Amino acid sequence: MKNQLEVSNVTIKYDEITVVSEISFVLETGSIGCLLGPSGCGKTSLLRAIAGYESVSSGDIKLQNRLVSQPDFQVPPEQRHVGMVFQDFSLFPHLSVAKNVAFGLKNLTSQQRKKRVSELLALVGLSDLADVYPHQLSGGQQQRIALIRAMAPRPDILLMDEPFSSIDSDLREQLSTEVRQLLKADGITAILVTHDQMEAFAMADKIGILGQGQLHQWNTGYQIYHKPVDHFVANFIGRGVMIKGRVVDKGNVLTEVGILNGDIPEFYKDGDNVEVLIRPDDVIHNDASEFTLEIKSKSFRGADFLYSLGLPSGQKILCMVQSHHNHCIGEYIGVELELDDLVILPEK
Repeated sequence: MKNQLEVSNVTIKYDEITVVSEISFVLETGSIGCLLGPSGCGKTSLLRAIAGYESVSSGDIKLQNRLVSQPDFQVPPEQRHVGMVFQDFSLFPHLSVAKNVAFGLKNLTSQQRKKRVSELLALVGLSDLADVYPHQLSGGQQQRIALIRAMAPRPDILLMDEPFSSIDSDLREQLSTEVRQLLKADGITAILVTHDQMEAFAMADKIGILGQGQLHQWNTGYQIYHKPVDHFVANFIGRGVMIKGRVVDKGNVLTEVGILNGDIPEFYKDGDNVEVLIRPDDVIHNDASEFTLEIKSKSFRGADFLYSLGLPSGQKILCMVQSHHNHCIGEYIGVELELDDLVILPEK
């Protein structure tokens, strides 16, 4: 499949401060990518460089195999055929919904503009709101209009900077799924910036995990969750704990919760000290188990309790249990470990 976006060894500096360091990835035509990471990791700076609002200190950026950024060369944003959706939506308050959506369609005839606006409003189920104004819309409706306004000219790539940050959490997950369906239905390549993992998982085909200006991993959400490449990704994605272990018997790992086995990379040898990722869904509550751990704290989640269980070393692991199993802090409960994917990393 053809690559719509190619980022090659890109470094971005503000004065002498490096905010993005030698980042490389490609995004295929029709795919949705995501730059995911904590605040201050460089993801918005990288998105702005793709859009043409920031220059690169080294490396280059290509859109549809056309060079758009490298040191001392930069195609201006208006010549990149890029769409943008910002955190605040930036709808024009004096224009109706239909005129907002049509704003970037000046190169089309009146009839073509009307047709494109009509099909996009129908796509988001807001055809009956064509003549109302932004202040009359809910937050979710404003977000949909901002999205289809950016989609209207069929950009080579649509860039979205925390587009759901002002939406409440319940609606955010719903909109993430809806937006993915809209982009796929219209065949638009897109890249999203967010710090919200669920948003990234719901929307993206490929996710890049950024931390302190570096790209730690670029892969599907499934691979990033189940096969993190380093400690940063393992700690950032999901809710897991790294416990100490030692490789024994040609592929097993001895830990304080027992001997664990799975697919271990060949470069690990017997006697190597490692760390094993244990997530809440790996720890199964079983009253019949002889292996018991003490509940150190608990958090009610509605359908579930999240228990923090103390290990003999003093470290804690997490266990998600259906909420009708309402145990007390200090009580011991039986658990079993079921690790379908054994994630081990070198000991820090």
